[in-house]
Amino acid sequence: MTRRQALLLALRRAGRVLQRRFGHVTYRQKRRADLVTAADLESQKEILAVIRRAFPEDDYRAEEDAVRQTGAEHQWIIDPLDGTTNYAHGYPASCVSIGMLRRGRPLLGGVYDPSRDELFLAEKGRGTTLNGRKVRVTATRRVADSLLVTGFPYDRAERADFYLAAFKRFMVKCHDVRRSGSAALDMAWVAAGRADGFWEYGLSPWDVAAGWLLVGEAGGKVTNFSGRPWTDPARLGAQTLATNGLVHREMLRVIARTDRAISRENS
Repeated sequence: MTRRQALLLALRRAGRVLQRRFGHVTYRQKRRADLVTAADLESQKEILAVIRRAFPEDDYRAEEDAVRQTGAEHQWIIDPLDGTTNYAHGYPASCVSIGMLRRGRPLLGGVYDPSRDELFLAEKGRGTTLNGRKVRVTATRRVADSLLVTGFPYDRAERADFYLAAFKRFMVKCHDVRRSGSAALDMAWVAAGRADGFWEYGLSPWDVAAGWLLVGEAGGKVTNFSGRPWTDPARLGAQTLATNGLVHREMLRVIARTDRAISRENS
C-alpha cells in the first residue's frame, strides 16, 4: 500500500463513520465553543488504524490528543471531524481532513465531505482533484469581484471586535463573505474555485494541513498575514490566508490596515 492509497482508505473509512452517526450524536464541551463528539473519536480511531498498520514508522498528530513524535521523515496531521459544532447540531458542513508532510513540507492532502460525497485530493506535483477530476482556483483579480470565506477562532467572545473589524472591511469591498464553520472545507473550496480567498486567525495544524496542499496544487497561494510562506509545521494555521493568488496581495493589505486600526484604537 502506498501512502496515497492509505490516505484514501483512511478518508473513506472515517467518512463512513461520520455518515452513520450524523444526526444521532451527543457531545461534550472541551472549552467554550469547542465541542467533541463520539464521531470525532471513532473517526480518529479508524484513521489511525490505517496509518499504524500500513506505515508504523510514520509520525502523526491528531486533534483528539493522539501524537507520535519521533522525528520520522513522514508525519500525518489529522482532523477526524472538522466542523464539529456544525456536525453536533445536524448542520451538514463538516469533513475529514488529513495532510501528510515529508520533512515538514506537504506531500499529500485529502478532505472528504461525507454529506456531499466529495473527496478533494492533492499530491505534490500532481495537482488537485475533486472526485477524480482536476480542479483549479479562480481567475478573479480583484477583491471587489470576489466571494470570500472566513471563520472565527475559539476566543471569539474575548476578541469579537477585532475579528469583526476585518470581516466588515472585507464585507464592504467584495461580493460577499461566507462562514461555513469548517476551515478545511473552506480551503478545499478555494482550491476548487468555489471561493476566491479565505482568511482566519488562530487555526491549528490539523485544520489546514490538507488544505495547504489542496490550494497550492490547484494554482493558489497560502501564507501568513505578513505574506510569508509557512515553514514551521507546529505553527500551521496560526495566521491563514489562502487565495487564488491573484487577490492575495490586496487581501494582505486589508488585513494589515485592520490590524493597524485596531492597534491605534487600543493604544
